[in-house]
Amino acid sequence: MKYYIIAGEASGDLHGSNLIKALKEQDSEATIRCWGGDLMQKAGGTLAKHYKELAFMGFIEVITNINTIFKNISFCKEDIASFHPDVIIFIDYSGFNLRIAKWAKKAGFKTSYYIAPQIWASREGRIEKIKSTIDEMYVTLPFEKEFYEKKHNFPVNFVGHPLIDAIANSPKIDAIAFKNKYNLDQQKPIIALLPGSRKQEVSKMLEIMLSVTEKFTEYQFVIAGAPSLDQEFYQPFLKKSNISLIPNQTYGILQIAHAALVTSGTATLETALFKVPQVVCYKGNWISYQIAKRIITLKYISLVNLIMNKEVVKELIQDDLTTKNLSLALKKILNPETRKIVLKNYEELERKLGGQGASDTTASLIISSLRK
Repeated sequence: MKYYIIAGEASGDLHGSNLIKALKEQDSEATIRCWGGDLMQKAGGTLAKHYKELAFMGFIEVITNINTIFKNISFCKEDIASFHPDVIIFIDYSGFNLRIAKWAKKAGFKTSYYIAPQIWASREGRIEKIKSTIDEMYVTLPFEKEFYEKKHNFPVNFVGHPLIDAIANSPKIDAIAFKNKYNLDQQKPIIALLPGSRKQEVSKMLEIMLSVTEKFTEYQFVIAGAPSLDQEFYQPFLKKSNISLIPNQTYGILQIAHAALVTSGTATLETALFKVPQVVCYKGNWISYQIAKRIITLKYISLVNLIMNKEVVKELIQDDLTTKNLSLALKKILNPETRKIVLKNYEELERKLGGQGASDTTASLIISSLRK
């Protein structure tokens, strides 16, 4: 069968790659065309567009790139029509994907959504668009099934979270060899810095994250470079002696990190699943933040706290993200007693996520649906 998969970010590329592997294992004749990245291409998908060309975040950033976005939408429709897949699989990236889904449904294509739009966070009215355009939904967060089915009478499949598979399948590293390879200090514990994957957010986040390094000289700070950004982009941030950059090795860094400063997003959940105490950070464009604040009604912004429905990790958002507050929060999670509490909560979090097998389960459900 023919599958067309659309992922617009680094996290979607990761989950899309594992889904492609599962589809190919269960359907020996699978032909897959995709929007994604290097991982999806390596897994066997034919790349139609790389997510590096799509990474616009925030209301202002979207508006200033609106012509490019519309061109991408037109190209996507033409490419789908030419490929004529048996099913289109949307992965997260709801602003773009729901536009394509509306067109695709009218054009007669079967539509599936993997890693559902977070309408429980904002713009809940989009449920009507989802109901009218999506044939099958595969949700990855435990509270989403109740949200969609009980609140909105829209049947969905809870498949577990694919990050559990991705982390379980990631290569295990030798800490000494890893530190030697990247010229890290063997004695100093590592504080990982995960500033995001888009230029706009990294520029804002890294400066404030690095402002605390002088207060923690007994540690070394390692920036997890995003695969979507060139190493040259990070060079202005590498001026101090206890700061290092390691590109495309986020999971390796988290395996040996003692603590982490993490930009809000999927990375907060990844960090928790690696059992690394963290401080969640976010600072966006002022206008974009003011708009977002008025349409997002959640008590928390990190997936860790949302899933647990309590503050497991400290969140420092917008004006609260200062050098002083970040230093205090980092100092707290370096305390042994606080760490014990955080790690115990992480264990409960992992249980709630449902264990391994999300990619295989989703592939099986998609294929079964097509064969019906």
